[in-house]
Amino acid sequence: MTKLFIILFLCTLCLSSYGMKWRSIRSLHSSFSSSSESNDLEEIRNEQIRENENEFELRQLIERGFADWQAYKEKHGKSYPNQDEDNERMLAYLSAKQFIEKHQRDYTEGRVSFQVGENHMADLPFNQYRKLNGFKRPLGDAVTRKNASSTFLPPLNMYAIPESVDWRDKGLVTSVKNQGMCGSCWAFSATGALEGQHSRKLGTLVSLSEQNLIDCTKGEPYGNMGCNGGLMDNAFQYIEDNKGVDTENSYPYKAKNGKKCLFKRSNVGATDTGYVDLPSGDEDKLKIAVATQGPISMLAIAVFSYYTHGVYDEEACSPDNLDHGVLVVGYGTDDIHGDYWLVKNSWGEHWGENGYIRMSRNKDNQCGIASKASYPLV
Repeated sequence: MTKLFIILFLCTLCLSSYGMKWRSIRSLHSSFSSSSESNDLEEIRNEQIRENENEFELRQLIERGFADWQAYKEKHGKSYPNQDEDNERMLAYLSAKQFIEKHQRDYTEGRVSFQVGENHMADLPFNQYRKLNGFKRPLGDAVTRKNASSTFLPPLNMYAIPESVDWRDKGLVTSVKNQGMCGSCWAFSATGALEGQHSRKLGTLVSLSEQNLIDCTKGEPYGNMGCNGGLMDNAFQYIEDNKGVDTENSYPYKAKNGKKCLFKRSNVGATDTGYVDLPSGDEDKLKIAVATQGPISMLAIAVFSYYTHGVYDEEACSPDNLDHGVLVVGYGTDDIHGDYWLVKNSWGEHWGENGYIRMSRNKDNQCGIASKASYPLV
């Protein structure tokens, strides 16, 4: 019997005990009220029926919770090293399930613009979920940002900017990747942007190595922290200085910090000559950059763990406290929910819309979508 089951069982027992005491009080009360004895007896009986129904429903709820948990683990291939962690993950899952059910009711009733659902992250306690959000302001941030090669200059012909863009259709975006339990989102965002720029200029789409960036930009002079966070601009600076980053095939992803840098010059897949930082908070400039330059690295607030479909529009999502690196690969307009950014995440193809999320556009820089955007030069 697990600790969690004992707690739930005790809760049931407490409710049962409360019901017994209540029935005793009602029975005692009825014995002193002979004038309304029949009414009191009827009321006591009805009260007992209601209490029994409540206890039955509670037991059913507990049993359903355990059954749902077992089904979730089987569906997603989940197992844990000990019972304590299983208990902790179950509590996280049940909390997520409660949130998801409420949100879906709101969606059905038209109060929200996006759907959520159970996914492989629904069992993550908050401290584990935070590991996925790998943006940290590294020590090298202030140094490398001074080296930004260019200031973004919009094209003179603004009429040439299309109403919608999807760089996946043009061969500038690799397949969705999965960072696992490593806070390396910044590395996936950086490789994604360079993959797009390399393909746009040279006509060949090459999947690049996030592990190369994790292992080789830790500490000075680049200031990244591997699986504990980093910054895309620092990665771009390293690639320029190093004259390249290896291919994914030659330097595969391990979802953990490597013991040393294993970069090999013979395995370089792409390089850059610097990077461009876009004006902070300017969604119009971000739209122009996406349309004219290709996929753009950016930071946002990762509050969309259970997202499955729709345009993520959350008024309470502040543009401050950015914590997750992603890749903007396009934009468009939904017939019902309006303008959106098409964003590639690094949480696997089973998350969101096949690994992507549509985030609201032209909503005062919601979730900080345009606060810290950049792209490498090739």
